[in-house]
Amino acid sequence: WRILHSVLVLFCADTMIPCQLLLILTVLWPSTALPFMPGNIGNLFGASESDGKLLQRSKRGWMWNQFFLLEEYTGNDHQYVGKLHSNMDKDDGTVKYVLTGEGAGTLFLIDEKSGDIHATKRLDREEQAMYTLHAKVLNRFTNEELEPDTEFNIKIHDINDNPPKFSKEVFFASVPEMSEVGTSVVTITADDADDQTYGNSAKLVYSILQGQPYFSVDSENGTIKTALPGMDREVKENYQVVIQAKDMAGQMGGLSGTTTVCIMLSDVNDSPPRFANHSFRLTAAESTVIGGAIGRIKADDPDLGRNAEMAYSIMGGNDAFNIITDQTTQEGVIIIKKALDYETKRDYEFRVEVKNTYLDARFIHGLQFKDYATVKVTVEDVDEPPVFTRNPYIIEVHEDTAAGSFVGVVSARDPDAESKLVKYSIDRHTDLERLFNIDSVNGTITTLKALDREMSKWHNISVVANEINNPRQTTRVPVFIKVLDVNDNAPEFAMSYDTFVCENVKAGQLIQTISAVDTDEPLVGHKFVFSINPTNPNFTIIDREDNTANILTQRGGFSRREMSLYFLPIVISDNDYPVQSSTSTLIVRVCACDSRGNMQSCNPEVLPFSDGLTTGALVAILLCVIILLMIVVLFAALRRQRKKEPLIISKEDVRDNVVSYNDEGGGEEDTQAFDIGTLRNPEVMDANKLRRDIIPEMLFPFRRTSPIKDNTDVRDFINGRLHENDSDPTAPPYDSLATYAYEGSGSLAESLSSLESAATEGDQDFEYLSNWGPHFKKLAEMYIGKSPDRET
Repeated sequence: WRILHSVLVLFCADTMIPCQLLLILTVLWPSTALPFMPGNIGNLFGASESDGKLLQRSKRGWMWNQFFLLEEYTGNDHQYVGKLHSNMDKDDGTVKYVLTGEGAGTLFLIDEKSGDIHATKRLDREEQAMYTLHAKVLNRFTNEELEPDTEFNIKIHDINDNPPKFSKEVFFASVPEMSEVGTSVVTITADDADDQTYGNSAKLVYSILQGQPYFSVDSENGTIKTALPGMDREVKENYQVVIQAKDMAGQMGGLSGTTTVCIMLSDVNDSPPRFANHSFRLTAAESTVIGGAIGRIKADDPDLGRNAEMAYSIMGGNDAFNIITDQTTQEGVIIIKKALDYETKRDYEFRVEVKNTYLDARFIHGLQFKDYATVKVTVEDVDEPPVFTRNPYIIEVHEDTAAGSFVGVVSARDPDAESKLVKYSIDRHTDLERLFNIDSVNGTITTLKALDREMSKWHNISVVANEINNPRQTTRVPVFIKVLDVNDNAPEFAMSYDTFVCENVKAGQLIQTISAVDTDEPLVGHKFVFSINPTNPNFTIIDREDNTANILTQRGGFSRREMSLYFLPIVISDNDYPVQSSTSTLIVRVCACDSRGNMQSCNPEVLPFSDGLTTGALVAILLCVIILLMIVVLFAALRRQRKKEPLIISKEDVRDNVVSYNDEGGGEEDTQAFDIGTLRNPEVMDANKLRRDIIPEMLFPFRRTSPIKDNTDVRDFINGRLHENDSDPTAPPYDSLATYAYEGSGSLAESLSSLESAATEGDQDFEYLSNWGPHFKKLAEMYIGKSPDRET
């Protein structure tokens, strides 16, 4: 066994089968595994160097650096990998084998003394197919390297432990109907995680489990093909095919996986259109407008999409009707091509052809992809509205035509009976200015007002014709009235001109070019003539013969002191009949200019005063003085107002106010000088005689003491409310003013207002204010500070 093992190792480098036998031999008889010697290989068969027998192989080198290990080992013990042995090992226990690299110490363990390598775990080739490790031979006692570091590989051999898998559970595909046998539909393949290069573990064979006899599958590449001729989509459209992929070349014991392929037959144009009924009868009212639909016809085509698209046409000559195809419903829509007249012709008959717009050359032989049907149309009589002889009317009239002048005539008739009368009218919504009128009997249009082309060149009105016997039968016609021009407007300046002349100008210098406009529109175009008074000593005009003119200076030496503005009348005439002219005035300013003629100032010069100041300077100085005086007065007013610090900062504050009156009152008519509240309680009027229109002797009146002593209920109530307000952080920091109406005579409490309290200061004691809390601190300081005791 050891000799056979050694021979297999020699051939393992070139062929796969000896390596497989080597693996099987190693697994079945681990004791026969030959040690791989990184050093001298002379002891391959256990012979020593003293024997003088060396095993040599001249044609190939020794490949010792690769071990093979089967994946998914299921034994209870560690899986034996191989053995390392060095010629330096004399079996005396001085040699130590050390293993490093991928998985060393965890996945792979080595016996330091014997060099046997074992795998500690079950390995999966799909996770890692090969491990690279390094072997060292050391002296056990001195750790001296007896052999250099040598690299070797442990290759994991595959077993069939992974079934084939498809990328999807369901695939979708389509193939045209009526396809020939063997037409490729779709190719689907499965993947096997096993080793593709080792054995048959990943060699797949495809087969069909469901879908016969319609389809077949190529066993090698998974291509699905049609297997039955003449499959018609109109009979059956969808098929479900189940495909299986099996490894081990399909042999028994191989693993397999399946998937479903949904195959749909796509449509081809293999069915011609057909009319279910080859005769159609339609009716049409004679009042149907041109282009209006009178009915629909339809042919049936079982195909789909563009294969079912149809085109309808009318056979032979027909000038009354036309047919178009509704692309959405594939129906033939019959429309009016020429106006129908019941009185002229009542019945029509024509033939309609239908055919597919797209043809498939594979199916046109022997089939007519068209069909025919006969259509009969009956015209129905209706009461038609009047019909105008023209539509629209265009009428011309000169402007300035007097009211009541003739403009034109419109005419309409009743198509049902020539003898029926028609009534005419103008839709006043189209003639809001009421410029025109129409005779209701003969349709003559006249003017109600004079027309002005410059206001409006066109007038668009609507004339309505109604049947007298049936006013609901109405027809409208637009009437366009063009107003012809009459030369009734004089030309004028085209724009407003800002003209100036320099003081240092010379005679004959151009100062302005003018042009004119005319709202009239003569047939031969405008031709304006410009002229001024020939005796004008300052300016002259030259007509340029292109509806413009140049204004030139007649002299030089203009002065702003003498005259700052010149008004130049210019007469502008047209050449139409009758001739119209107008006079426009050109204002010329005299300005100071530099040497190049650029304007610098056009204000008239002001003669200086004796002190050297002009009027403008004096006015500026006066304005400055007035502004300074206003600032001083305003500042003084603000300081005076600031000294009077009001007790109440906001108008919305509600509290007791102490008001000083410095006026003597307004007499009996002064109702503001009295407290109206005192009138509500007559008993306190005599007790409070203080005038409100003069300064009172005492600033703070004394508090009126209650005649009822030791009123504990009222005191407890007030103290409770006082404590609530002191402890309330949101309470306002001042007294709240409550107005009490008259409660009747005999009230023991009398008035509760602090303004009408005691009459003398002697009875007043404000010390209690200091006990009311921080909200009343300011009030306590004001009243306690003014106390008579403190003053003395």
